[in-house]
Amino acid sequence: MTVEQIPKDFGVHPMTLFKWLRQADVDAGTKPGVSGSESAELREARKRIKLLEQENEVLRRAAAYLSQANLPGKGSTRS
Repeated sequence: MTVEQIPKDFGVHPMTLFKWLRQADVDAGTKPGVSGSESAELREARKRIKLLEQENEVLRRAAAYLSQANLPGKGSTRS
């Protein structure tokens, strides 16, 4: 069996097989890179960061709104 025949037998593009082999080396620790588990963890962390940024924006807007609501209006008498 030749290297060219393997992707044909699996029904994938040769570059796909190359990427799988490269990722397997990274996952095994024989080559530098981001492992599959690290990649999944990174995706989850990015989702969490996005959610926290959205929550922070809501809180920032609420604080701005509430601070405007507490300002004295025209004709208000404050002691």
